Amino acid sequence: MLGLVLRGISGPPARLSARSARPFGSSPPPEMSAASVRSTFLDFFQDKHRHRLVPSSPVRPRGDPSLLFVNAGMNQFKPVFLGTADPRSEMASYQRVVNSQKCVRAGGKHNDLEDVGRDVYHHTFFEMLGNWSFGDYFKKEACCMAWSLLTEHYGIPADRLYVSYFAGDAVSGVPADEETRHIWLEIGVPPGRLLPFGPKENFWEMGNSGPCGPCTEIHYDHVGGRDAAALVNSDSPEVVEIWNLVFMQYNREVDHNLRQLPQFSVDTGMGLERLRSKVGPYGGRLGAVGLGKVDTAYRVVADHVRTLSVCIADGVHPGMSGAELVVRRVLRRAVRFCAEVLQAPQGTLASLVPTVAHILGDVYPELHREQNRIMDVINENEAHFLSSLQHGSRLIQRTLNRKDYKHGVFPASVAWSLHRDLGFPLDLVDIMLEEKEVQVDREELDRLMKESQKVTSGLQSGGPSQVTLDILSLAELHRRGVPHTEDGLKYQYRLDKDRYVFPACCATVLALYAGHTLVSEVTEGQRCGVILDQTCFYSEQGGQSHDRGYFTRDGLQDVVYPVEAVVLAGGYVVHEVTATDYLKTGDQVQLHLDQVHRLSCMVNHTATHLLNFALRKVLGASVQQRGSKVSADRLRFDFSVKKSLDKSQLQQVDRCVNDIIRANHIVHSQELPLREANRIEGLRTVDEVYPDPVRVVSVEVQVSELLEGETGPETSVELCCGTHLLQTGAIEDLLIVSERQTVKGISRIVAVTRRDAKRAREEGQALSQEVSSLSARMTDSAPSSIDAAQRFAKEVGLLSDAVDNTPLPQWQRSDLQGRLKALQRTSNTAVRKLEAREAALIAQRLLEKAGRKALQVDSVETDSLSILMKTVNQLSAAAPHSYVMLLAHQRHSGKVLCACQVPKDSPTLSACDWAGAVCRHLGGVAGGSVLVAKGTGTSGDIAEALGWAEEFARQETQL
Repeated sequence: MLGLVLRGISGPPARLSARSARPFGSSPPPEMSAASVRSTFLDFFQDKHRHRLVPSSPVRPRGDPSLLFVNAGMNQFKPVFLGTADPRSEMASYQRVVNSQKCVRAGGKHNDLEDVGRDVYHHTFFEMLGNWSFGDYFKKEACCMAWSLLTEHYGIPADRLYVSYFAGDAVSGVPADEETRHIWLEIGVPPGRLLPFGPKENFWEMGNSGPCGPCTEIHYDHVGGRDAAALVNSDSPEVVEIWNLVFMQYNREVDHNLRQLPQFSVDTGMGLERLRSKVGPYGGRLGAVGLGKVDTAYRVVADHVRTLSVCIADGVHPGMSGAELVVRRVLRRAVRFCAEVLQAPQGTLASLVPTVAHILGDVYPELHREQNRIMDVINENEAHFLSSLQHGSRLIQRTLNRKDYKHGVFPASVAWSLHRDLGFPLDLVDIMLEEKEVQVDREELDRLMKESQKVTSGLQSGGPSQVTLDILSLAELHRRGVPHTEDGLKYQYRLDKDRYVFPACCATVLALYAGHTLVSEVTEGQRCGVILDQTCFYSEQGGQSHDRGYFTRDGLQDVVYPVEAVVLAGGYVVHEVTATDYLKTGDQVQLHLDQVHRLSCMVNHTATHLLNFALRKVLGASVQQRGSKVSADRLRFDFSVKKSLDKSQLQQVDRCVNDIIRANHIVHSQELPLREANRIEGLRTVDEVYPDPVRVVSVEVQVSELLEGETGPETSVELCCGTHLLQTGAIEDLLIVSERQTVKGISRIVAVTRRDAKRAREEGQALSQEVSSLSARMTDSAPSSIDAAQRFAKEVGLLSDAVDNTPLPQWQRSDLQGRLKALQRTSNTAVRKLEAREAALIAQRLLEKAGRKALQVDSVETDSLSILMKTVNQLSAAAPHSYVMLLAHQRHSGKVLCACQVPKDSPTLSACDWAGAVCRHLGGVAGGSVLVAKGTGTSGDIAEALGWAEEFARQETQL
């Protein structure tokens, strides 16, 4: 089956006959391999219709927080549709484009995860074959190309095809797409196979706002030889959509109104998997039992191992939030079907990765390159999940064995904990409980899920919104002839006697943007975007924070316009300002850069490059950058590595970076054509759309020498638009203060520089001395009392908090944490021994006073609930068939402490019920198990409470 989406732009018509399509016939379509389907599609548009072949982007979206995964071919082209593409980038020159895009639909708006396996056409991973026209062709050419490809080149019988088109929408006032209907009739589609549908089926939108428009879809009837029009768009597995052609004519405004776009767009995409006639050697049966269940498992595993392979290869690993959490669920679902249905041994899922690489590796070479790492990640996560399954089974059994368990209804809180903390799919919890004839409290579980979703959405929606230019505003700027912002001054700084000198900048206000509208003026208190003819401010991009500073206006030098943010959109630098006075287009302003903030960003950005180089040198060429964030106070760097760095590796990276800093190497930069820059050996790049020409930043070695291929020292060289130091010595010092695995296989480093690095080294040294001093005192004088032992334990705890939360060398933090854990074990052991000795003395006195009775309720003098519990344990050990409860008055808090234990074979009274009743009587709470329990009361007369507790136990046990 085939799913195709088509979007293009108005322009000169292509030379393609509308009557070139294959006539209606009844012969069956030929079988084609995936590679043949893909190559036929790409060759058709590339060779016959002059489209440029563009590689697939990774499945992790480029700078698009609205998506968990790339889920359609158009995702990487959103900057073109929105008009925000850098005018110097290759993307800005696209007119006709074709590609095969890796897509994942699991989580978020498009989520096919639970449907995979139940039918033969849902996938979490698929390849979207797409063709686009940006300002070149529109509806007629797009429809003709699609029909020609399907019927003539793929050989699909025309009598198996149905076409839907947009019927119009009275609510939004959009008329029916009669133009498209007439095009299909001219091509030769019979009126009975040309079907109108409303906006739900045939009006495509990028999001709540932005480019949108009517679409026309081609559907395929798997049966044939009949009139299947009634099955179109009815969710029938027999008649499925194979190609969607979207004609973007409108822009959805924030107020939901539609405005016509300055130029029309067409975007097409086709799911390669929907054209394949065979998916593997299995029976193809559907159903939840017997052989149907086995075939469902085959489909699940085949789909999921492809999803896992492409995600992990692109740096999306199983984790606990966002896209990583979705990958974790996909992996665990595949493991379940492997183990439970196919009864395959552990490791089977990872063993399929080489097959995925063999099938898809030619078009996605990263699968060959990352094959071993993909297998390692899958195997490690599979082992962890299988261990979690055992843990979960034990937790379910313990819950069912609890005395307070209500027969037949499983606590929703436990089910939610299994899902949230151990990663159990909720349907797996249901299956495990069904075997025990138990059901989850569904109403309470739904409440917990909604509560969690509210928290998550609240976290995601935090933060102020930025002023942004939409496609219509950008088009209006072009119409008015507003030139792109000249921002070259951001690079034009120099060194003068070890001091950085930044250029002055005077500019003219060319445009003002407020309330999603271009305006000619703003007044005091109004938030707006200011576009100038030139700027020295750096706009946020490439992981580096934007510059800070302010404007002053000619003739009003004492009024400051603080710049809150600086963003880049379609070649325009937008300065976000809350006006402190009147401001209008044409005003002259002076830009005042916060030089301290800028220099700090420059220091940390150059330090990031050195860190990237050092990691690769110490850990090997397999290290790949997965993200970075450069701000004035610190830098963050994400990279691929199998496990966290050990002490020796951290120290090696530290030495490597600081050797380069001390050498005070010159930092060279030069703009080059992108094609030329990519020839440089050892060049580091990340998944971004780079401008052309592009800026190359190299340490020590001149860019011209690198281009000539001269052998010289191994060095840091990257494509980078950021602002950098001119010499490395200004960094002074770099120190890694944190390194941890955010998900398996991806580590995150946080580092500081200059004074912050020096201060962190000093803090590390001071804390090291404190730990050594405490260790010596604990070794020299073993505590003789519980108070002394607890003082040692408290000191260890306070030092542990300081080590965990104070910036200091990460290698030293790990070392100190290990030493403190050993000291904590020593102090805890000392406390336990002294408490046990104290409890033994108290128990002995009680036994001498009262002997071994069937019911023993008494009070003792202690401030420790732990000692009270240990005393109860010793009394119960001495008299296993006794019911024992002890109370104590805690002097410093005024609370009453309670601890109890009952015989193992107690038929009528549980410890938690007894303690709970007594503590409620005392105005407090208790908890525990069937055998032992403890709690506290807020107030009360202990003597009265003892009598009440004894009477309660006698009534329950008939003693």
